[in-house]
Amino acid sequence: MSSENVLEVKNLRVHYTTARGDVQAVRDVSFYLKRGETLGLAGESGCGKSTLGYSLMRLLPANAKVVSGDILLEGENIVDMDEVMLRKIRWKKISMIFQGAMNALNPVFTVGDQIAEVLTLHEGMTKREAYEVVRELFIQVGLDPSRIKDYPHQLSGGMKQRVVIAMALALNPSVVIADEPTTALDVTIQAQIQDLMKRLQRRYGLSMIYITHDLAVLAEVSHRVMIMYAGQIMEVGDVVKIYKRPVHPYTKGLIASVPTIQKVKEKRLISIPGAPPDLVNPPSGCPFRLRCPFAKDICKEKEPPYVEVDGVLVKCHFARDLVDVSPDEAWEAVFEKYEYETV
Repeated sequence: MSSENVLEVKNLRVHYTTARGDVQAVRDVSFYLKRGETLGLAGESGCGKSTLGYSLMRLLPANAKVVSGDILLEGENIVDMDEVMLRKIRWKKISMIFQGAMNALNPVFTVGDQIAEVLTLHEGMTKREAYEVVRELFIQVGLDPSRIKDYPHQLSGGMKQRVVIAMALALNPSVVIADEPTTALDVTIQAQIQDLMKRLQRRYGLSMIYITHDLAVLAEVSHRVMIMYAGQIMEVGDVVKIYKRPVHPYTKGLIASVPTIQKVKEKRLISIPGAPPDLVNPPSGCPFRLRCPFAKDICKEKEPPYVEVDGVLVKCHFARDLVDVSPDEAWEAVFEKYEYETV
């Protein structure tokens, strides 16, 4: 494991057991996270983003399991750890900001008690000492320390999200996973939380994985971006390179579907037709081929390898041929074929 990397994931596979068969939610995923880096993870709903995040914490539901692969956190393989060892590293070395703050907080305990519990259990602090740290954390995340004795229902959505962020930072972990932390908030509060996350990342030198379906958010907070589809990483690289010159057809489609004033005026909002594949029986070859405007016979016959294009890794047979095709050009023919209109 490189000394520059705080986290390395190698060939990770995660399945959910269902009545229909095993859902292959994460399929042979490998990546790394550098110290002090924010790695963005984007993709459609159901592509495996949250499953990947929960796998890194080993917080999967009872019907899910890590089938194979390694998760190396500061050189230690989390996959091999028992529950006793996992409890020692959760929140101390790796923590998570959950998508639904209300579901992450216990309604019958004050928010101060819930954060203080982390400090008393892991650091052996007295309750008085823990509350001093909680007050400082509240100040750092922009909350009035007087709200420490409030219950979750007494706080607004944005306040609850700040409490969850404070809890994730309580033990100064090496890695923080933010699972769509602004999805349930209105636009104004979303902007405040995003600004807070950037300031905290700089202040504490956090290594962060930021999971979202909102490409605009990732452009603001990320150093590198991973685009995920059908349980696999389709494209990964520097955020500026990917946004300015996306290579994979799926990445091009996501960027082309972002509405702009010009597109609205011309009534030509573009979307990717179809739906993600059934991961109980994933398609052969490239998982995106059923929706891709550039798919050919080889896409069905053979799974594409990763190709490096200008420092960006792309999982596509035609990566080098598509590098100079703009997102709008790539999907304009699809737009005309399906005659998409604005809502």
